[in-house]
Amino acid sequence: MSNYLVTGAAGFIGNRVAELLLSAGHSVTGIDDLNDAYDVRLKQWRLNRLLSNPEFSFYKADISQRTVLGEIFGQTPEKNSCFDAVINLAARAGVRQSVENPWVYMDANLTGTLNLLELSRRNDIPKFILASTSSVYGSNAPLPTPETADSDKPLQSYAASKKAAEVLCYTYHFLYGIDITVFRYFTVYGPAGRPDMSMFRFTQWISEGKTVKVNGDGNQSRGFTYIDDIARGSILGLRNVGYEIINLGGHETITINQLIQKLENALGLIARIEHLPPHPADMQANWANVAKARELLGWVPETTLEVGIQNLVSWYRAEREWACGILTA
Repeated sequence: MSNYLVTGAAGFIGNRVAELLLSAGHSVTGIDDLNDAYDVRLKQWRLNRLLSNPEFSFYKADISQRTVLGEIFGQTPEKNSCFDAVINLAARAGVRQSVENPWVYMDANLTGTLNLLELSRRNDIPKFILASTSSVYGSNAPLPTPETADSDKPLQSYAASKKAAEVLCYTYHFLYGIDITVFRYFTVYGPAGRPDMSMFRFTQWISEGKTVKVNGDGNQSRGFTYIDDIARGSILGLRNVGYEIINLGGHETITINQLIQKLENALGLIARIEHLPPHPADMQANWANVAKARELLGWVPETTLEVGIQNLVSWYRAEREWACGILTA
């Protein structure tokens, strides 16, 4: 079996990828700085699910700190001393927050990626996966959006930092032959998801009788993608591809208003809705063309919105005692 380094191991996607790798018999070294970009209790809950596995090692560290990261590469246990791949899922995510503090996004998403690429080069690690985002496509992308669509006009620092990291990955592939898969994820959701995303926020707000705050008229649409589909696709990206940018996204796109209706049905409750002015950093629509993922990886999204939403609602109800207090701002 193989040894993998997964950064962002306490994050939403990184945690599920680590779980699936461990369940397949691999060993995983996780890195996460457990920052407070969103409620740390959720990150700790995810991390605790990994720590009991003897094949999982964990380091609390910031990937933008080159010296610390280099020490971790030198200190890893013997079974992990030579990684078969680096799966970089650590990031500062969120379009609106990046407008307020762009520097931390550049540190984590660009400098952190550079540090990991350089350490991969120095340690002869042959495979690198980068988590990118559909946000790089900007405001005028064709729908559904192929990887060939213009990605040179990002609307905020989050997307700009991810686009820069993609380009840096190509440079390391060109110069040093590292095999690199870049995934552009489209609006991921599911149990224990990010609390700053609409799925978690709306589920909590409706469940707790709080006002559901919607930026704009709610007619903006998203191609929501279930976490297990994303994690499964990310692992398929470990195969040799040379250098490829690949969309991973849901096969169903709905408006925010329709999402609220589906959550109302799943919860058996009626939402109290307040519409706020639209945010200039938000995209009006996103919807992935995933033909390339199907062709290169044999990947297609499998989880319907009805099933995914019900899984999220069931998780929230099971964890409600503490999840009701998770900060969603």
